[in-house]
Amino acid sequence: MRTLGKISNFATSTFALWVILFAVLSFFVPQVFAWIAPHVSLLLGIIMFGMGLTLSVDDFKGVFLAPKSVLVGVVAQYTIMPLTAFGLAHAFNLSPEIAAGVILVGCCPGGTSSNVMTFMAKGNTALSVTVTALSTLLAPILTPSLTYLFASQWLSVSFMDMFLSIVQVVLLPIVLGVVIRMLFSKQVSKSVEVLPLISVIGIVGVASAVVAVNKESIMTSGLLIFAVVVLHNCLGYLFGYLLAKAIKLNFKDQKAISIEVGMQNSGLAASLGLAHFSPIAAVPGAIFSVWHNISGPLLANWWGKKEQAEPGVKKTA
Repeated sequence: MRTLGKISNFATSTFALWVILFAVLSFFVPQVFAWIAPHVSLLLGIIMFGMGLTLSVDDFKGVFLAPKSVLVGVVAQYTIMPLTAFGLAHAFNLSPEIAAGVILVGCCPGGTSSNVMTFMAKGNTALSVTVTALSTLLAPILTPSLTYLFASQWLSVSFMDMFLSIVQVVLLPIVLGVVIRMLFSKQVSKSVEVLPLISVIGIVGVASAVVAVNKESIMTSGLLIFAVVVLHNCLGYLFGYLLAKAIKLNFKDQKAISIEVGMQNSGLAASLGLAHFSPIAAVPGAIFSVWHNISGPLLANWWGKKEQAEPGVKKTA
């Protein structure tokens, strides 16, 4: 188990490298990875089950300990990213399928990697975990609702079909994970170190499958999608930070909310794009998986090294 823990830590610290490597491989030899596409929802369910195993009741205490910060984080998550996606879809005159995919990314909850990035940035990690957990639990209602609101002008959106998909691949696995942790806490605690490895394998599999079944579309629209994804992610960081600062949250909370808003559960977006729209609608989610695991560590490392004292607090070495 200790060896697996070391492998898991290595895979997590080099996550972006593996996503890029296998995305490139799946582009050049798509037949090797295309078989994964029908199983993307299963992979996501396994990832969400792993997330559930890491959650406890304590992770939701932040709602009561710091309700203002948690409320700001969740509201920012479900307003900034959908609105930014909607604006980018119009600004770049995206095709219906790509526009729907970009909006799907914006309407998804925060990604679990945001918690690690917040820790690296010396932000409020407890706040990040609470906002991720709460936004994920709200996803079955808010993600299909917001997708319908912003994407239905491009493609037909079925709220109920999407709701059921998210319940099946997100909510039920998380609840099952939480219950198993409560019942078998000692056994689960011994395996927690391995869970990030499972998440890495799952996201790499999702990204590889999406690239494999979209090789031709990526050749024609890949650069455009990449540009939109980079803007979407960076604007999410910026607007999340500015909102938290305008509301006068402390700097640790500002960093947590900025990262929480900017980093999405892009695996969910890719899965929903494949299931409810078309293969090309999953590409923004797959590219977002690659990009935010590059931009997130860069921002977190910069913030982690940057000394910035709170107002009225003496700066320490």
